[in-house]
Amino acid sequence: MLEKTYDAKTVEPRIAKAWEDADAFKAGAGAPEGADPFTIVIPPPNVTGSLHMGHALNNTLQDILVRFERMRGKNVLWQPGMDHAGIATQMVVERKLMEKQIHRRDLTREQFVDKVWEWKDESGGMIFNQLKRLGASCDWSRERFTMDEGLSKAVIEVFVTLHKQGLIYKDKRLVNWDPKLLTAISDLEVEQHEINGNLWHFRYPVEGEVYDPENPATYITVATTRPETMLGDTAVAVHPEDERYAALVGRHVVLPIVGRRIPIVADEYSDPEKGSGAVKITPAHDFNDFEVGKRHNLPQINILTVEANINIVDNDEFLEGVERTEMRDGVWAQLHGLDRFAARKLIVQIMEEGGFLDKIEPHKHMVPHGDRGGVPIEPFLTDQWYVNAAEMAKPALRSVREGRTNFVPKNWEKTYFDWMENIQPWCVSRQLWWGHQIPAWYGPDGQVFVERSEEEALDAAIQHYLALEGPWKAWVEERLENFEPGKILTRDEDVLDTWFSSALWPFSTLGWPDKTPELDTYYQTDVLVTGFDIIFFWVARMMMMGLHFMEEEPFHTVYVHALVRDKNGQKMSKSKGNVIDPLELIDEYGADALRFTLAIMAAQGRDVKLDPARIAGYRNFGTKLWNATRFAEMNGVARNDEFWLNDAKLTVNRWILTELTRATHEVTAAITTYRFNEAAGAAYRFVWNTFCDWYLELLKPIFMGEDEAAKTESQAVAAFVLDEIYKLLHPMMPFMTEELWAHTAGEGKERTSLLCHAAWPAPDFEDVGAAAEINWLVDLVSGIRSVRSEMNVPPAAIAPLVFVEANAETLERLKRHQSAIARLARVGEITHEAAAPKGAAQIVAGEATACLPLGSLIDLSAEAARLQKELAKTTEEIARLHKKLSNEKFVASAPEEIVAAEREKLEDYRRTQEKLDTALSRVRDAG
Repeated sequence: MLEKTYDAKTVEPRIAKAWEDADAFKAGAGAPEGADPFTIVIPPPNVTGSLHMGHALNNTLQDILVRFERMRGKNVLWQPGMDHAGIATQMVVERKLMEKQIHRRDLTREQFVDKVWEWKDESGGMIFNQLKRLGASCDWSRERFTMDEGLSKAVIEVFVTLHKQGLIYKDKRLVNWDPKLLTAISDLEVEQHEINGNLWHFRYPVEGEVYDPENPATYITVATTRPETMLGDTAVAVHPEDERYAALVGRHVVLPIVGRRIPIVADEYSDPEKGSGAVKITPAHDFNDFEVGKRHNLPQINILTVEANINIVDNDEFLEGVERTEMRDGVWAQLHGLDRFAARKLIVQIMEEGGFLDKIEPHKHMVPHGDRGGVPIEPFLTDQWYVNAAEMAKPALRSVREGRTNFVPKNWEKTYFDWMENIQPWCVSRQLWWGHQIPAWYGPDGQVFVERSEEEALDAAIQHYLALEGPWKAWVEERLENFEPGKILTRDEDVLDTWFSSALWPFSTLGWPDKTPELDTYYQTDVLVTGFDIIFFWVARMMMMGLHFMEEEPFHTVYVHALVRDKNGQKMSKSKGNVIDPLELIDEYGADALRFTLAIMAAQGRDVKLDPARIAGYRNFGTKLWNATRFAEMNGVARNDEFWLNDAKLTVNRWILTELTRATHEVTAAITTYRFNEAAGAAYRFVWNTFCDWYLELLKPIFMGEDEAAKTESQAVAAFVLDEIYKLLHPMMPFMTEELWAHTAGEGKERTSLLCHAAWPAPDFEDVGAAAEINWLVDLVSGIRSVRSEMNVPPAAIAPLVFVEANAETLERLKRHQSAIARLARVGEITHEAAAPKGAAQIVAGEATACLPLGSLIDLSAEAARLQKELAKTTEEIARLHKKLSNEKFVASAPEEIVAAEREKLEDYRRTQEKLDTALSRVRDAG
């Protein structure tokens, strides 16, 4: 006998071990020979990561798909793996070393990397065990890591190939520079923080005019939030159509503190409606200014060190064309070496003392910070490696435009197009030690050799230098006599952006660049399940790399899920204290309850508002199924392979088989179109409402009766339907359903040992008449129950039921189901009359009207008064919320989640109002 209650803490580990012992999720497990492949690659979590709610949603949806397709007989591979997470991992290991008073620079690069590998082997990958607790059915035997030997080989092959094709190159451009971590970082690693700062307005004297602060004709006023960058200004820009400055375009201003002549240029970047209409241009320290500088061929003067300290005293770019004076040298000496923020204060002081400070305005603005270093990043001019992303984006754009890869929901295609059509060169180098070291070596004259190994680079270098005439040829010949590779070439110290290796994930994990059977079988993968925040950083780059190297899109569908927010719709964050730990939820409610909640709330294009109370509710759903199985078992329900379903004679059994067919079609259609909430909703309604609440209730008299044939048939049908329910729910609730499947297996010959390998339901039973009859019964009883509830009829009260205008078919149904109606609806005598009796609530039942005389059971006037009072309160709340939401100031200034919550409240009150209106009209009609 099944245990009285389901204990997830006991069952889940046991089921997980059974799956592991059976290699249940190995690629192709359970699939027939020659089955079509179905492949998903897991978005590789960081090796430093732990399971959060985004992971829980993402991996639940992936697991639903792979379990579903595995049961449909596909050759399934769910490829797991982890990302080496360059900056994040390096920071973890550096912090651990600092605990022992060891700085990274105290070690050699090789020693530090060895420390990272030690940490990875000991502590990395905790998230995989957490994903297993969630029930993720990956082929864990194929676990990959972006730094393992095979993937590293793929990374080198791609880099070298793209370089030889001219698609990877080195260039001096602006990057996001983290002055704490001393590396370039990607846009994804930049967070915008709103700060209360200032806007400083400076006067730049016009060359040839006698500067007079009281005479605007002698200067141009510019405003900046970063005074320290003025040292690198190389122009002032004004709008071409701004008449105030038309006569000044082409002239120069003299940069205070520095003395550099800088031109006044006309450029549409300047907004004549904003401030003075003139903007300072610092190409080496602002991304927009960099583009203006390119348009006007302006110098790029970097005035910061990698630590974001001022560098001007020995800076040739800064000093070029500047007349040095004793006073300037003195000021520069004060500024040189200062931290950027200390320099900011001093520059403002110097500008004020010199009469060049016009005014200071408080200014709230966004400042980009590195998400790992936690300090403001600097746009920084430096030599880096770049991918020609604009060229590689062209085939990726065509693939989506022409429908070879589709986004679900489709609106995300616009985001993809916006990013890809405006794509900038992709900076792929990072100044770290942990990661794929760039396969580039430099000769003594700076000549770069990009090859797959040092040996190949050395061969290329020797051929290059020996072909030259002059000193470099002799230099190489001399070193070849006493051969030492390190004396000829120096390797690039940088590593590659983590996204570079991740971009190869769909094919590198399958063995590329080698031609492996897995690559041949499982590429192209099928669907990518991902969050919207990495469409550009990961999805687009996989598209570019997959098309370039595999000549085929890496996936035909990109399913983009939304965010998981808290119950109030707020984004989860540690600072708000509203982070929900999925592992704690699994401990409390079980993995199945969490998974089912996430699935049923995963509506396309809508964020998931996660309330633990909802998870508790869906745990009750699991309890309902468990109790239904216990009830069935206590009533002799068992699989009977000798009973043919088509031989079922009882209307109630033919009805449930028909409804099972309909529910299965609904769930299947929803999963195949990524409408996970609809799949879960359809399963929920069939299991809870149709099967548990109605079918089992309708079977009770049969199980307690004397008709053995009816009992045997019902036991067989109920067992079959339960089996199909376990299958339907398995992708969403794998642990409980696997446990129930094993417990109820019995001696059935057609049962597989594991539910995860059972065939997906494919019922084709359809009896329209039986379905119509029992659904009529269900609707009638539900209608009566609603009226009793709305009108506050005591639960124990028995009321007569009068039918008016019923046709012959309805009268026959009433006769057949009289006892069920009486028992389930708590009604007494059922009669058919010519007219509705006085004091009766009326319910439409097909062509007939069912009347429930209530005058003797409740005080109709008191009930009307109660309903009117409730209705008045509800109407008052609707008016209050409507007024609040009509206030444009509130809607514009209140947090988005607060406005959304108020709108939901308004809708809830409106629904309540409709119910109260209906109930009140029933009472009045009855009166």
